[in-house]
Amino acid sequence: MASEVLAPATPQRLAFLVKWIASVIQILGYAATGFGWTPWNLYLFVVGVLGWLIVGLLWNDRAITLVHLVAMGAMLAGMASQ
Repeated sequence: MASEVLAPATPQRLAFLVKWIASVIQILGYAATGFGWTPWNLYLFVVGVLGWLIVGLLWNDRAITLVHLVAMGAMLAGMASQ
C-alpha cells in the first residue's frame, strides 16, 4: 500500500490530474469573462488551454493537440497585440 502512495505518476494519472485542473481553470476563465474581469480571464484561459494542450500530447490525440495549439497561438497573438 505504501508503495502505491509513493509510486511515480504514470502518464495516465498525470493526464487525469492535468485534465481536471485545466478544466476547473477554464471554468474560472468563463466566470471571469462573465464578470468582466479582464485581463484575468485571459490569463486563466491561457493556463487552461496549456493544460489541455499537455493532455493532448500525453494522450497522443492529434485533434485535442491541434485545437489547443491553435487556440494558444490565437490567444497569445491577441494578447501581444494589445
